[in-house]
Amino acid sequence: MIKPDYIPFIEDLIELSIKEDIGDGDHATLSSIPKDEIGKMHLLIKQNGVVSGIEIARMIFTKLDPEVTFTQLIQDGELVKIGDIAFTVKGKLHSLLQAERIILNIMQRMSGVATQTANYVKEIEGTSAKLLDTRKTNPGMRVLDKIAVKTGGGVNHRTGLYDLILLKDNHIDFAGGVAQALNGAKEYLKKNSKSLQIEIEVRSMDDIIEVLNTGGADRIMLDNFDTKKTKEAVEFINGRVQVESSGGITLDTIRSYALCGVDFISVGALTHQIKSLDMSLKAIKE
Repeated sequence: MIKPDYIPFIEDLIELSIKEDIGDGDHATLSSIPKDEIGKMHLLIKQNGVVSGIEIARMIFTKLDPEVTFTQLIQDGELVKIGDIAFTVKGKLHSLLQAERIILNIMQRMSGVATQTANYVKEIEGTSAKLLDTRKTNPGMRVLDKIAVKTGGGVNHRTGLYDLILLKDNHIDFAGGVAQALNGAKEYLKKNSKSLQIEIEVRSMDDIIEVLNTGGADRIMLDNFDTKKTKEAVEFINGRVQVESSGGITLDTIRSYALCGVDFISVGALTHQIKSLDMSLKAIKE
């Protein structure tokens, strides 16, 4: 289920994708296929993984031709294997062929993100840690990356700069220190009658002490702490605020961080170091 506030972003992206790809016309299709000819295609999975983006595909087909018949055979988030058919679609061939590359570009990336996420989630099974994404996404496609992360079993951190105050190292340095940044955030929320959570990045135990003494933070982000320092920090914080680990955490190391007792682990690689899942839209001869 796509979040309602994501819909405008997705609709804008679909509009831009169509304009970008079709331009003044799909001349190959216009020159070789009769205008009103009807046909059928299916989405063939060519690599094992987790599928994501089927609902987006439906939206693209419908945008190009509201009369298409879309039959979904697999749900977003399902494990798929080579040879599986995710959906079939029937309609005017002009619309189906114009949609083909747009849908593949989007679904291959989304399924790659979902598959990558599922692999990370599997590594932290049995711990209390939740896997978070980041804002390291393709410009204009963030909501699709966020949807794909959730499809793969992860948790969305924040959509943008507007739905959480995250005080990172540069904010702290420019503000003059941890206490100054935190106090500024608290005053800003009060002055503007906003109820956003505050998260703050820390680089040392001294920073953690200052955060706790200043008050107001809902979550502390441990930036590039090794596992020994992470465990010490978690024990010191002792549940007073939520704790997130971040920075350079890989598939090989994520479980060791989860076992330190952190509440969240954020991994930029979920969306910026992915391999697209192979699939294709193929004609069905009837």
